[in-house]
This record gives sequence, structure tokens and C-alpha cells, in this order.
Amino acid sequence: MPRRNLALRLLEARETVMRRFRPLIAEEGLTEQQWRILRVLAERSPQEPGQIADACSILPPSLTGILARMASVDLVTRTQSSSDQRRQSVDLTARSRGIIERLIPRIEAEYRRLDADWGADTVEALHAMLDRITSLEAGRAATDDVAAPPTGTRPPAGRRRRSTA
Repeated sequence: MPRRNLALRLLEARETVMRRFRPLIAEEGLTEQQWRILRVLAERSPQEPGQIADACSILPPSLTGILARMASVDLVTRTQSSSDQRRQSVDLTARSRGIIERLIPRIEAEYRRLDADWGADTVEALHAMLDRITSLEAGRAATDDVAAPPTGTRPPAGRRRRSTA
């Protein structure tokens, strides 16, 4: 029997959850990605684009365009570092703070409905399982980073592996 597609199942579960929140986000004229960015900045601001990309699971090239569009409609400000022109910080605007103040209570109310519909224990177990998966993969990635030499490098002389073939 073929193995079930975990990645597809996770996407289906994400879609199931987002159906509850998407209309609330859209009412404020935001995309899901824009809302993720605002939520991250609401927790800690300002941040550098790389930090935002990591926290929001948005690829940096995509984030560049999203932040440009957000700045053009006064959702974020982008400020160049005075000490290093390659660095930039992103912050909320008064407009985006107002959106967050309106939206957070509605999002939290929807989370309470989710707890009621699914059972708070089920939601908490799901969070715990996702935290465990993330932790296991982070540990595996850290081990892989230590064990594997950088791409294009060779082990030091005298310590090269011999082929077993």
C-alpha cells in the first residue's frame, strides 16, 4: 500500500484552518502573507527582512516584493541602517497598528470557536505534535550541518574516506 502524502495532508489541514480566518483577513484588504508579516511585527518590531522571512515562512525573494507593496500602501516602513546600507529594518505604521487592533480580537474569537468546535484538547495536542515535528527536524538539520562539510569542500588531507565500492 502506498504511503500517504504527509505534505499534502498538512496543506489540506492548513486550508481547513485558514477557511475560518481568510474572510476576516480579506475584510481588512490584506493577503494571508501580509497578515502573517503584520502579526510577526506586532509581536516584535522592528525586524530585518531575513528575520521576517524566517518567522513567516516566506522565501526572501517573495518577501522583497510583498514588503515593497506593503510599504506602497502604508502598511510598513522600511529604513536603511545608517551604519550598513545593506541592512534594513521593517516596522509597522499607524495604519497597520490600527488594522492589527481591529483584527486581533476577531482572530482570537475565531480561535475560541475553533477550540469549541474541535475541542481545546485536540487543538493543544495538534500544537504539541507540530512543535515536536519542528523540534525533531531542527535537531536533524543541526546534526546534518555539523556532519556534512560545506558544498565543494574536501575533507582535510589524511582524513579522506576511502571508497567502499
